[in-house]
Amino acid sequence: MAETTMTEDRFPSPLRFVALGDSQTEGLGDGDDTTGLRGCADRFAEHLALHHPGPGVLYANLAIRGRLAGQVRAEQLAPALALRPDLATVVAGVNDLLRPRFDPDETAAHLEAMFAALTGAGARVATVTFPDIGRLVPLARPLGPRVTALNARIRLAADRRGVAVADTARHPVVTDPRLWSPDRLHASPRGHALIAAAVAHALGLPGTDDSWTRPLPGPPPGPRTLTSELRWATAFLTPWLTRRLRGRSSGTDRTAKRPTLLPVSPYPQTAR
Repeated sequence: MAETTMTEDRFPSPLRFVALGDSQTEGLGDGDDTTGLRGCADRFAEHLALHHPGPGVLYANLAIRGRLAGQVRAEQLAPALALRPDLATVVAGVNDLLRPRFDPDETAAHLEAMFAALTGAGARVATVTFPDIGRLVPLARPLGPRVTALNARIRLAADRRGVAVADTARHPVVTDPRLWSPDRLHASPRGHALIAAAVAHALGLPGTDDSWTRPLPGPPPGPRTLTSELRWATAFLTPWLTRRLRGRSSGTDRTAKRPTLLPVSPYPQTAR
């Protein structure tokens, strides 16, 4: 596999960073549509800016919630390439594995096509693997084999294309409930900060280490009750199922929040 360490002299100034993906990259769970979404890609861009002084970092986020891997490829890859990124992140596939006709090979093929196009254009690329959502949502336990299958294919595709992998799936901390928003499908601010740290570490950014893999301090929340599960189903599962039955997505009629390259300011990597 290609060298994953990223140093300042590897890129011209200003560094161009473009994020492709779905709701995780858009930032759901970290802020809201009224006050603005931050999210793991924004947090990672801010970390980049801390270590790339001078002209700094230009950052675009093309991600849109609800997108399948094939849609990310069809809608976001060409605009991403047009921005001539030095660095890109590609994170997609969770929406695919939630669909009844999920095909891990097809999903991974879309991801690998994006890896190939971006690395072929000279960009350094990073991606992530996904936690077992059955540990967060008991009703989703049957999806465990799908998550395992997709992660295995992501690792193989990344290895073939020289893509850095933040392999979050291998670390139990990522299913700590404190890292997840109330819907249990999107990271909390603390979770988005962890994802950003994982990607930065995978790329070998200065000042990074494996501390993101360690358990969170203090005891985790107690077991969920039947009442809490019923409240979760009413608040989150029912609306999701209703959209599926209507053939709609949470991202229907939405556009990217940051479609052009704009300067990004350094910001301490906290869960604020």
